[in-house]
Amino acid sequence: MNLSEGFKKNLEDKFTHLSTANCYLLIAVSGGLDSIVLTDLIYKSGFDFTIAHCNFQLRGEESERDESFVKELGKKYNKEVLIKKFDTTVFSVENKIGTQEAARLLRYQWFKELIDSIKLKDNSEQETIFRHPSSSIFIATAHHADDNIETILMKFFRGTGIQGLTGIQALNQKDNIIRPLLFAARENIVQYAKENNLNWVEDSSNQLNKYTRNYFRNELIPGLKKVFPNVEENILQNIERFNEVNQLYHQSIKTLKKKLLIKKENEIHIPVLLLQKSNPVKTIIWEIIKDFGFTAMQVDEMIKLFTADNGSYISSQEYRIIKNRSWFIIAPIQQSSNQNILIEKGEKECLFQNGKLTIQSQIISNDSHFTIDQSTSIAFIDSSKIQFPLILRKWKQGDYFYPLGMQKKKKLSRFFIDQKLSLTQKENTWVIESNKKIIWIVGQRIDDRCKITASTKEVVQMTYWK
Repeated sequence: MNLSEGFKKNLEDKFTHLSTANCYLLIAVSGGLDSIVLTDLIYKSGFDFTIAHCNFQLRGEESERDESFVKELGKKYNKEVLIKKFDTTVFSVENKIGTQEAARLLRYQWFKELIDSIKLKDNSEQETIFRHPSSSIFIATAHHADDNIETILMKFFRGTGIQGLTGIQALNQKDNIIRPLLFAARENIVQYAKENNLNWVEDSSNQLNKYTRNYFRNELIPGLKKVFPNVEENILQNIERFNEVNQLYHQSIKTLKKKLLIKKENEIHIPVLLLQKSNPVKTIIWEIIKDFGFTAMQVDEMIKLFTADNGSYISSQEYRIIKNRSWFIIAPIQQSSNQNILIEKGEKECLFQNGKLTIQSQIISNDSHFTIDQSTSIAFIDSSKIQFPLILRKWKQGDYFYPLGMQKKKKLSRFFIDQKLSLTQKENTWVIESNKKIIWIVGQRIDDRCKITASTKEVVQMTYWK
């Protein structure tokens, strides 16, 4: 089967959702052999497309030559060519990454911007660069089988998990990227170009082994072929197996997560003993914590939490995993707030970080019937025992109050221990203060000194709404 027939069959097998009627393509064209062949195959397949070219300005006159060549290619196929120049070296230095990685990041960032801008124009019913406003839009790149082999070998030697061994994916639905040449070996691409008299430009940097990929391409793989003549075919078959293994792996992880993770509002609760008995525990922990910004290095820290004291935790940039007795709690890190909110006399509502308070007053006459709601979300306060303005704030170390029903004061920290509050529950606790005295731990307990008695004439009712 020649490349043209293989390309058509690959589209039918791997890209069943694509058709010339409902799909518009942006082809990433460098001017090199692979992208030139891809462009010709897509053109002959009847797809409508625009050419996108990145000028990374890394090879002086050669980069400008490539740009001019791609512009002429647009004339050949009567297609628009979009050009983007990048100051790749500066980006590389500023972000402390290698030149090749910088080029890759810049390239895909631009592709995303192109897709987003086209969708935005489409939604606003403005003129778009493509002829089918209802089409699905995909970036088409010219990655082929040899690229896939190089990629998986680099990841293997650098260190990777199952996901890394699955290689380059033919379809990236999330980023709207397709790679319809991934099935083809480079030798077949070369043969197609010669048979169809296609011209292309050569990138001189492809011969420089200072770049990791070039070393694998020019040195390592040819060396491996001397020992294992079928090494390329074997690796491609392994990639297929790893993809199937990866599917089973994620099915298993999904089942385990469903068993282990309990969602409670904005927190995830995990039974410590159940997780500890899971096997393989390190892999399962990694699959859980990576979704919350934790690194692979923190898996061992998580293991130590099994035997850590109550209240111990580890942190990522946005989350903490807290040991709370027999549970691990994954909770977002709350931004500290030193805000004091004044509640003036007569105010009916007060909004704050954790929700809102509604405030109302009621006169109690001798013949009226007054019932106290037992809900902890409602506080009934004797108006004569408080002084406005009230202050709503987060609790702090050293705070104390006289819990309802008790004649002795108690520190809030001790009260929280008695109530078995988790670290996040403590951090989210607010209090209402009157004349430097705490009269209510919001949503939990009022102070005994401001409770309603038989002599109460006016009640202030405060209700906490999450």
